[in-house]
Amino acid sequence: MSESNLRKEFSKRDVQRMRNIITGNAGSATGVQSGYTKQSQDYQEGDVWEEDGRQWTIKNGIKQTVTKYDALKHLVVMPLTCPNCGRAMKINRYNKEMWGIHKKCFDCVIEFETRLRQEGKFEEYQSNIMNANKDALLDDAINAIDNWTNIKETFVNEAGDVESWMGSGVDKQEIIKLKEQIKELKNQQF
Repeated sequence: MSESNLRKEFSKRDVQRMRNIITGNAGSATGVQSGYTKQSQDYQEGDVWEEDGRQWTIKNGIKQTVTKYDALKHLVVMPLTCPNCGRAMKINRYNKEMWGIHKKCFDCVIEFETRLRQEGKFEEYQSNIMNANKDALLDDAINAIDNWTNIKETFVNEAGDVESWMGSGVDKQEIIKLKEQIKELKNQQF
């Protein structure tokens, strides 16, 4: 067998690189380089800046874009932990429903309602929730009636012809009476 000899010389740069790795400075430079360097700016948690036509921020150490839907996302997306008690919010039917209504976990809502029952205020609380739901539904009904009654009777189609659409012949006075009845229902309390 023949012996093989290493016949390569190590440059100063190679030796310096090995020294940096051994001493734990693996990221240190071993030479000088010239050329284009991009200007970079360090941002901290919560900073908001504009770059490439978009707004950016840093949340939890991660660079994220800022959109107009962030506030909506915050309302809809259920967090990992309850903001009220700090316990984990498991993804189940009860926590999803209570997050949508009260913005807290099911356990916190149960504790809150139990405290209200002990203080004798639960019936008022329950009545307020039911009345708010009733009022929202009646407002939606009034808006639907207004949209339906404000429909134009003539339309221009794609060809430029004017078409006359006739509805079911509902009397305007009947609609006014219906709106008044809805407003009376809205004034009634549970």
